[in-house]
Amino acid sequence: MMKKGFLTLGIFLWFMGFASIGQAVVDRIVAVVNQEVITLSEVENRLRLPPEERGNGDRLEKKHRDQEFRRKALDQLIEERLIDQEAAKAGVKISGKDVDAAVEEIRLRNNVAPEDMERVLASEGLTLETLKKQIEKRLQRMRLIQWATKVDPKTGEKEFLDFYQKNRERYRSAESYRTAHILFLVPKEASPEAIRGIRKKAQTVLEKIKGGEDFAEMAILYSDDASAKDGGDLGYFKRGDLLPAFEKEALRLQVGEVSGIVRTQFGFHIIKLSDHKSGMLTFEEVKEKVQADYFEREMDAALKKYLTTLKGKAIIEIKL
Repeated sequence: MMKKGFLTLGIFLWFMGFASIGQAVVDRIVAVVNQEVITLSEVENRLRLPPEERGNGDRLEKKHRDQEFRRKALDQLIEERLIDQEAAKAGVKISGKDVDAAVEEIRLRNNVAPEDMERVLASEGLTLETLKKQIEKRLQRMRLIQWATKVDPKTGEKEFLDFYQKNRERYRSAESYRTAHILFLVPKEASPEAIRGIRKKAQTVLEKIKGGEDFAEMAILYSDDASAKDGGDLGYFKRGDLLPAFEKEALRLQVGEVSGIVRTQFGFHIIKLSDHKSGMLTFEEVKEKVQADYFEREMDAALKKYLTTLKGKAIIEIKL
């Protein structure tokens, strides 16, 4: 259990943009951002990609790919430096209370006992004080970004609906079917005569349903399946979840339609398709997610614009 916590914490710290321990490299300056240097070791530590994740190919191709990864990592570090410098200029301050709350959140998310926290951090090459300083830096960045990427609060239903219409493919659920059935169980040792008798019983029940009898009531009275108490209802299923012969017939039906007699390895079935969800969710069903996605897009666009402005004002020298 604790070993899992170590790994999760390491991943969390990595995505938080914290420094990490990597292989020793011959260090040198790879960029200068407004007189503040970025070193090769910072870039390598930011990468932390195992060789297999850098892809296959010949040596020249791998070299180009590694260089591309390093350049992306360097671009990220440059942007962070610019944000850190702006946060310092703006005098962004983070309280000790906020830092402690973030530490506690990390501890709880990773299911680490309070007395084990320092040992877990040590396994990642960190101390509690180092972690707090890194969290403070991260929170400063987030606060500055929130200030710099304000989105129009007057955004209304029209904008959200328009976003939904233009991004409908985002809001699909798996296609699903709701079926009910009446099972007439055929024992494995049943004789041909017994099987004919069971099928005749199924045919009699089917004719009653066609004559207007309620499907659910017929299931309660005649079905040999555990679902009989629920009127034969089997709930929702996705393609591939049901027995092939059963599913083939169910998918052929229209909602509310009842099948003929279907044979499977369990016996004879009468099937009803109760509902069919096409997979496309309505705006009302995903309204909250649409709003979150909309604001995320707007904030991403605002952040890119802000970073472009910062880069335009900065003196950046790249030596990678």
